[in-house]
Amino acid sequence: MDNQNYKTHVKVDPLYHYVLLILLVTTLVVSILNLVRSFNAGENILQSILLLLMVVCIIIVAILVRLNPLKNQDRTIRAEENLRHFVLTGKLLDSNLSKGQIIALRFAGEQEFPTLCERAVKEKLSPDDIKKAIVSWKADHHRI
Repeated sequence: MDNQNYKTHVKVDPLYHYVLLILLVTTLVVSILNLVRSFNAGENILQSILLLLMVVCIIIVAILVRLNPLKNQDRTIRAEENLRHFVLTGKLLDSNLSKGQIIALRFAGEQEFPTLCERAVKEKLSPDDIKKAIVSWKADHHRI
């Protein structure tokens, strides 16, 4: 796999981020247009409302299918980084670190990880600032 760095660490799933989202937005727009036409014609109003409700339900499911695994990944990353910090320093991560900071810190190499953790708390670094401060990048090819 290619080396990862700040500029290349973002990963996109084309099937989800482009194909599915475009199809969902298109379906939503078409179902709204269908509902408007049904109201104007005074026909098939119930079917048009049901179609719109089904599209909204599918959109909600698509959002949850994306968000729930990401929440689980976030919890896993927090646990992994807490363990890594404990192995390197003998102490757990500072409780003042936010979830976003911890997720950003996972890219830091072993040498700079403890120092960067302390710096993130003291300077209240944003996740983006943490990623920019990393010198020795540790790749994460599993998160989408």
